[in-house]
Amino acid sequence: MREAPEMNSAQCPGVVLLHGIARTSSSLKRLERALQTSGFATLNIAYASRTKPIAALADDIHPAIARFAGREAPLHFVAHSMGGLVVRACIAKYRPSRLGGVVMLGTPNGGSEVADLLSGSRFYRAFYGPAGLELTTARRPDALPDVDYPVGVIAGSRFIDPVAGLFVLPKPNDGRVSVQSAMLTGMTDHIVVKASHTGLPRNAIAIAHTIAFLREGHFRTAPLT
Repeated sequence: MREAPEMNSAQCPGVVLLHGIARTSSSLKRLERALQTSGFATLNIAYASRTKPIAALADDIHPAIARFAGREAPLHFVAHSMGGLVVRACIAKYRPSRLGGVVMLGTPNGGSEVADLLSGSRFYRAFYGPAGLELTTARRPDALPDVDYPVGVIAGSRFIDPVAGLFVLPKPNDGRVSVQSAMLTGMTDHIVVKASHTGLPRNAIAIAHTIAFLREGHFRTAPLT
């Protein structure tokens, strides 16, 4: 696991960023820069998302988060796609004492029908590994606990892949996760933006809403342009 450089001011609220499955920390660079410009210290973690189950991935990232959480400031989380599930697993087991808010972008909290369709294939299993099999819509006996902390959910409503977007996923969707599946029982707020699944962390409106939620505890009601 590789940790991206961070901004170290102990007075700045911290944000841990977690990418999705088969992605890298580079996919969150634009979002990270916006957070830093807005006064947040960041820890953008690159982790081996395809090698272990979600709970084990949470164990892997915990030491880095624990070091970062030692600062005298609130600790927030911002996660894309499966990274939101890793955050939920991490908080359930290693809840920081100064936990702030969590923003999830395109996280399949209810699973993805795309994973349902592909999880039986040998290629899917080989490429996405154990965590990929946890992204289906099937209910699991080791399901993540309900959230009891501030969570803002950002879902996308634009898809690039017409097959998944039109024929596999419920509408509206971002091409990988439906808006319905991104929702989470106990969430504080939610919003839908016109972005694809991979485009969510780079979308200017999604980024602005992320920063608003971390600062104010809710998304902006007025349209962001």
